[in-house]
Amino acid sequence: MAATFLQQGKPLLMRAILLCLALLFAPPAYAERIKDIGQFQGLRANQLTGYGVVVGLAGTGDDSLDYATQGVKGAVSRFGISLPAGINPALKNAAAVMITAELPPFAKPGQRLDITVSALGKAKSLRGGTLIMAPLYGADGEIYAMAQGNLVVGGLGVDAADGSKLSVNIPSAGRISGGASVERAVDTGFAQSESLTFNLTQYDISNSGLVADAINKKLGAGVAAAIDGASIRINTPVGGEARIRLMGLIENIEINRAAPPARVIVNARTGTVVINGAVRVGPAAVSHGKLTVRVDENPMVVQPAPFSAGQTTVEQASDISVEETRNPAFLWDKGASLSEIVKAINRLNVSPGDLVAILEALSQAGALSAELVVI
Repeated sequence: MAATFLQQGKPLLMRAILLCLALLFAPPAYAERIKDIGQFQGLRANQLTGYGVVVGLAGTGDDSLDYATQGVKGAVSRFGISLPAGINPALKNAAAVMITAELPPFAKPGQRLDITVSALGKAKSLRGGTLIMAPLYGADGEIYAMAQGNLVVGGLGVDAADGSKLSVNIPSAGRISGGASVERAVDTGFAQSESLTFNLTQYDISNSGLVADAINKKLGAGVAAAIDGASIRINTPVGGEARIRLMGLIENIEINRAAPPARVIVNARTGTVVINGAVRVGPAAVSHGKLTVRVDENPMVVQPAPFSAGQTTVEQASDISVEETRNPAFLWDKGASLSEIVKAINRLNVSPGDLVAILEALSQAGALSAELVVI
């Protein structure tokens, strides 16, 4: 009886051993924090833009550009100085500029922002310039910050008397660290809303459900619910402090993301091809040849016979050759993995352009189980 039990238990024992070995040698799951795959709705940066004038340039400004002239007139008018009518000063030491900055969420009045200053007109360089106080506007047309300060320019431009020029990087743009002071805060309204919404960076129904499940497992059932493939609604207590603590807890929850959809990304401008690990190739035979046509021009000088009163001429001699490289065909098995695809591509030794042609042909043949995206 015992022998019979042992004989019947052998298959179960073998299965258990195989299962343990599979778990032992299985690749570890890569966990990611929720904060790395999305952000809470409403907690985003806001773009600010302004117009200003940079002064103190060493003759590299806009000269007589109307924008710079009007800007300087407006700047000096604050101090009760007005230029006579009809006078258009040559402002080689000033330049009209556009100012850009980002207002982070929860920014409060008095905090400092980094700004980027870029020449608007014909200014050759902003090196050594100082930005005069200028307002920065939001999308609603309201002033949210004031900018002023000395520019740091990483570029350099030099002009010689003979017309030759030398330019290193971009001298017509610079930055001012902490060059803007916040004057108005943006009300996000997150402390008074009934719930919070977490938006994924990339639309994925599987990941949306995984995030909701992870939050419910950590905080309790019914706290989070997936609205769609990009948003998760989270029921939270009202109040800024309670919500900030809860948001910090949620952002650090780790999940194992679902496998991404199979995609092949082709950059038509640079020839870059990226294939993700989910791509599979069905049974297909591929053969790729290369045809090279070479044309050599060997002109020959023909001299006339003596005393023939002829003229020296050039006779064209062309040599055309065709070379075709024949590569043997290879076979992809069903469900070939990324490593097998890469090995086959390396065997072909083809250029990125030829690789794109092969991938497009595989897609047309129905053997490429992936979305082919050309950017």
